[in-house]
Amino acid sequence: MKKRFAIIMLVSLVAGLCVSPAFAQATGSVKGVAKDVQGNPIAGATVEWRSVETGRKYALKTNNKGEYFSLGIQPGKYNVVLSKDGKEMFHFNNVPVSLEETALDFDLKKEQSQAAQGQGVNPEQLKQMQEQQAKAQKEQLTVKALNEKLAASNQAIQAGDYEQALNILKEATQMDATRDLLWFKLGDAYRMSATKQTDPAEKQKRFEGAIESYNKAIAIKPAGAYYNNLAEAYAKSGKIDDAIKTYALAAQADPANAAQYSFNEGAVLTNAGKVDDAIKAFDKVIAADPNKADAYYWKGVNLIGKATLKGDKMVAPEGTAEMFNKYLELAPTGPFAEPAKQMLSSIGATIETQFGKKKSSKK
Repeated sequence: MKKRFAIIMLVSLVAGLCVSPAFAQATGSVKGVAKDVQGNPIAGATVEWRSVETGRKYALKTNNKGEYFSLGIQPGKYNVVLSKDGKEMFHFNNVPVSLEETALDFDLKKEQSQAAQGQGVNPEQLKQMQEQQAKAQKEQLTVKALNEKLAASNQAIQAGDYEQALNILKEATQMDATRDLLWFKLGDAYRMSATKQTDPAEKQKRFEGAIESYNKAIAIKPAGAYYNNLAEAYAKSGKIDDAIKTYALAAQADPANAAQYSFNEGAVLTNAGKVDDAIKAFDKVIAADPNKADAYYWKGVNLIGKATLKGDKMVAPEGTAEMFNKYLELAPTGPFAEPAKQMLSSIGATIETQFGKKKSSKK
């Protein structure tokens, strides 16, 4: 008679991915809007910023609204060219970039008018320029203040003072609720503080705060890392189905890191005892990244969970031994090397090293 085996597995959820801060400290940022002579947005154009001093280039694309934006621009003077389909439309020379944000718009209607007049800026244009400069200065002050809030909250988190971090980040979102990074960081503070709570009700409340904050960040800018951490908050609050759906959204938003999101999904499913679904998740990881050793190990663990007894002998599903041996090939001294060997021994399988040698497992 065959008996089903239940194996208790401990899996630690993979920590949320880190994203680069949206407000650079050692570099500046540039943004602007490109409009044609009719005043319509120029979508799909290239705005190239070329350093006068070093020749370094930053090629930025305009979106459907004609907007472009980039972080991480080294300070200095730049020649800026707007082009589309390989043809230059307009350019500016010696545009200064500082550690703050630099706004540079391409208004071809205005530029055409000025060229036709053959003279300097008229009073109305001067007023517009002054208003734009005032707006840019206000934006610079806001960015500076938010940078200070982010730095203070990071220090509080590193010190384990989540309450202070929460208060600082709440103030930051009240200053400017349009910054996705602020909501993301607030979500992280809620999520990390939740694990420190001893009161179940308070713990759940903080996970809910994390979920709400992550969703606000995603509403502004869907990003794989945002979905990933939202999925973790769902999982830790017991909402497994929501977590699985959200990991799938993370992979869609950030295909380059799909393997990691699928691995996190497999970890959640393993903890939840959903063996078949966990195996499928780790299959996705292996397909996306054949060299991710841990995926083979955890797929093997889940396959062991489907093992049966035939008399006194454990019979594991086909492919189980291959998973553990593949892990040992990729990570012979990895953290799961000994458990993998023990698993192989438990099913009477042979341990194969990456050097092609074989030795019989102990029975």
